[in-house]
Amino acid sequence: MHRSSVLARAAKASIAFRSAVCPGVAGILLCANAAGAAAPISLANHRAVYDLSLAESSGTRAVESARGRIVIDFTGDACKGYTMQTRQVTVLESGETGSRTSDLRNTTFESGDGRSYRFKTSTVLNGTPGQSVDGTAEAAPDLLKVKLKEPKRDQFQDTGEILFPTVHMRRLIQAARDGLSTVSVKVFDGSDDGRKVYDTLAVIGRQAPVPGSSPAPGSSPASGDKGGDRDKPLRDGAMAALPRWPVTLSYYIPGQGERTPIYVLSFDLYENGVSGALRLNYGEFAVVGDLTRLETMPTASDCQP
Repeated sequence: MHRSSVLARAAKASIAFRSAVCPGVAGILLCANAAGAAAPISLANHRAVYDLSLAESSGTRAVESARGRIVIDFTGDACKGYTMQTRQVTVLESGETGSRTSDLRNTTFESGDGRSYRFKTSTVLNGTPGQSVDGTAEAAPDLLKVKLKEPKRDQFQDTGEILFPTVHMRRLIQAARDGLSTVSVKVFDGSDDGRKVYDTLAVIGRQAPVPGSSPAPGSSPASGDKGGDRDKPLRDGAMAALPRWPVTLSYYIPGQGERTPIYVLSFDLYENGVSGALRLNYGEFAVVGDLTRLETMPTASDCQP
């Protein structure tokens, strides 16, 4: 695959990271009640900064090094809705094609009830503006309607239950709380050209033991426990005592039969929606994200959705 195509694919996949790892990062950050939950799912408003580095590379045009940063700002609540701004800059180095840089900026708004969604994305590859995407979407129980302004005026519909990012994140957290090991749903996040509905499969591991406690029988460490000095903001203070689960989230183009995911996200999902131990696998290469800074902000206390 040509290196510019790999950069474009990485840029598109970073939106999936935002949707999955955060919908309130990731969108992860919300303040919402989950149906049937023993306690409300309360996700933190926050700014998260992840420094990227190369984890592995393969193929005939292997990436020799990768670096970059993801910055996510999330604000909102279940009454006003959720706004998220994401920027990811990635620099790939290859002896064959030299240095290539992608700069992706993405802004979304999702209503508190998860029924409406606005999305806008711009991408710059090696200093040249790429395709911009701008649109809105409305979700009913069994129907999705999307209207696009860019890259060209258009509209389309899709049937079945299709979730926006914040609703998807709530579903994952509730499933983890309930001890479920998989969640399979369709998701629309406005990525790529704004016309893609993805099949997703999340595999959820056992809850990680809280530091200082004895591991539960049969439990295994969350992926972040193998990271040494990674994710320092998650290892101190209140974050260290929060429940968390290792999650592997795969995205697929809809279809039948055996399929290979177009990208795979792995992360430790904390109960307040923050994510650590980030790994983004783009197929030809994979990068890891070290959470180097985490700033949490108050969430409206008088919101009663």
